[in-house]
Amino acid sequence: MEKGHLAAPCGLYCGVCAIYIAHRDDNLKFKERLTGLYGVGMDDLHCKGCLSDDVFLYCRVCPIKACTAQKGIAGCHQCADFPCGHIDAFPFPVGKRVILRSIPAWRELGTDQWMEAEEKRYHCPRCGNVLFRGAKRCRSCGEAADMD
Repeated sequence: MEKGHLAAPCGLYCGVCAIYIAHRDDNLKFKERLTGLYGVGMDDLHCKGCLSDDVFLYCRVCPIKACTAQKGIAGCHQCADFPCGHIDAFPFPVGKRVILRSIPAWRELGTDQWMEAEEKRYHCPRCGNVLFRGAKRCRSCGEAADMD
């Protein structure tokens, strides 16, 4: 499967995004929990990746995505100005922390290996269950998790 549409320019790999996962799996219970977190309705919880034709509401107006498009680059990993004011102003603390960790890794590994590393990173240390970015506990075994 082509995963290029999951390589968000900001460095928040879409393959481990709660909204992407909830939409992909059509997980209504998970979507219900996300409505409160993001302050949106169930109908707004859909996304097939940042670079797809079906992008989450907030990601459609992302200043980082607009900046990289204007500069003609694929992402912050190619920008000499990283980290910049867009990163400093990122509205979600977990996301900002992940961006600051992820972009140097993307630079070092290249896109394919960086995406693989992000997918491998988000697993429960106890049972191996797949996690999403921002998860505090494993849904399967209850183990505390901080993969970000």
